[in-house]
Amino acid sequence: MDLRRVVLAGLIASVVMGMVEMIYEAVAGAGFWSPMVFIGATILRGLQSVEVPVPFLFWGVVFGLAGHMMNSVIFGLIFTWITARTSLSRRGLVVGGIVYAVAVFVIMWFVIVPLIDPVMLKLHGTVFAISHVMWGAALGLIVPQPSGAAAQLRTA
Repeated sequence: MDLRRVVLAGLIASVVMGMVEMIYEAVAGAGFWSPMVFIGATILRGLQSVEVPVPFLFWGVVFGLAGHMMNSVIFGLIFTWITARTSLSRRGLVVGGIVYAVAVFVIMWFVIVPLIDPVMLKLHGTVFAISHVMWGAALGLIVPQPSGAAAQLRTA
């Protein structure tokens, strides 16, 4: 499979997810930048106490955007690795991406976030789940289609 396309799929899916979440949080009153700043709070621990509505905080947004996109690429690579030896159709990849995204959401929301980035729990949980579904659908739509048991990772 084409590694560049997998990375691109992860990046595009991260933008889809981010826009769903950021637009909702802006309309709901938490602030357009709140999801990025909350992710940035994983590294910038002083942001754990940021109040809503969240203003544009340059370093919070930079670290949040970088962390979000990096995680999306990593999870995209894992998804592609899981599906590489299958013969899933494009529709199967989209459905598989959604199922995978729901699993990622459940683990993130109920285990990881409370432990390492509790400020993210200020996000609307249902919308966070929906944005993960959108991420999984976008990922499944864009990742290279596996070629069955002979699938191999190529970088060219």
